[in-house]
Amino acid sequence: MNHQGKVSVGLIQTIADEDIERNIAVTVQAIRQAAAQKAQIVCLQELFRTQYFCHTEDVRYFEWAEPVPGPTTDMLQQLSEELSIVIIAPLFERRTKGLYHNTAAVIDADGTCLGKYRKQHIPDDPGFYEKFYFAPGDMGYQVFDTRYARIGVLICWDQWYPEAARITSLMNAEILFFPTAIGWDVNEKSDETNREQFEAWQIIQRSHAIANGVHVAAVNRTGVEHGTQFWGGSFIANPFGTILCQAPHAESAVCVQQIDLQLSEHYRTAWPFLRDRRTDTYTPVRHRFIDP
Repeated sequence: MNHQGKVSVGLIQTIADEDIERNIAVTVQAIRQAAAQKAQIVCLQELFRTQYFCHTEDVRYFEWAEPVPGPTTDMLQQLSEELSIVIIAPLFERRTKGLYHNTAAVIDADGTCLGKYRKQHIPDDPGFYEKFYFAPGDMGYQVFDTRYARIGVLICWDQWYPEAARITSLMNAEILFFPTAIGWDVNEKSDETNREQFEAWQIIQRSHAIANGVHVAAVNRTGVEHGTQFWGGSFIANPFGTILCQAPHAESAVCVQQIDLQLSEHYRTAWPFLRDRRTDTYTPVRHRFIDP
């Protein structure tokens, strides 16, 4: 399905606290606010129900996981149908006993749960110990035909890998969504280091927009949690990487931006990267490294 019109995209970044029910209530209120601003597709931040618990390895946090579909998707399906909006809901998925994923459910504007994407690239760094909690996704890269656009969803660490964006775009995604949880160490006092990190995060995703000729929407959490200042800065870029809207760094925000899906045709024709790909030369990219 190719959609040729315009669509309004809403990004919701929030400050999460330890009260899960409060986080859900704040998010629902923000979804309603986005819908009131005519958003048609709304994306939430990574693991939106809770604080970002991967700052440490603690088995207690497995209690926060739930099936997907499950209680939260059931609630969001009702909300989606009521408001006639698409909702991208990143959740801590309990697949079975002892097996968990970092997952995003995609709910269509009629309340139908179209499916889910499981995060493929799982980081393991100080403050981001995700390998303790999440098994890598095993459903492949996916796109979802929603009422308003054919969308691809990737999650946080996936955003640093051009292969993920390329494959999802080759599956004819019209918009790439990147729900995220990333920020600065509160002990990092160098403005230059902080600026460099944020710009790298934004530039790599803008490059996905350019290389693939699609809109990119990245939504990040904000606020201070366990020594990390999540840097917010949620944004939408057009198919040539131009920033159309950007949220502030240090506060909750609801950003709604209308985008024109026909711009992909314009930029892909003017800059025919897909036409000139040499797929016959790309076999080496399947190797982790090519030794000299």
